[in-house]
Amino acid sequence: MKDIHELTSIEMVEEAIQQHELVFLYVSRPECSVCHALLPKIRAVLEPYPSIYLGHINANEVEEVASKFLIFTVPTMLMLVEQKEYIRADRFAPLERLAEQLQQIHSMFTEDGE
Repeated sequence: MKDIHELTSIEMVEEAIQQHELVFLYVSRPECSVCHALLPKIRAVLEPYPSIYLGHINANEVEEVASKFLIFTVPTMLMLVEQKEYIRADRFAPLERLAEQLQQIHSMFTEDGE
């Protein structure tokens, strides 16, 4: 299963975005049942893409994430490419569409397209 990197400060979030070309951020809260149910599915969707860095942010611990990324609900999923937002999805995002978008982005921004 895809590794998740726990980002526990806004500095860690910014560092991850700066250090990795492809970054998928999953923002959640511990009391959110949708967040808990969706995370394993997101990990499965991202499994074929080792070059995509998966960061998890607990919005209760990293409160600044809401203002930095204009997040109003959880879960919120952000795909950033070269520090720019390419995908934003929240709550009940259709996973099939998200998988298609990830595949397109991955093939555009990786040399081998695999």
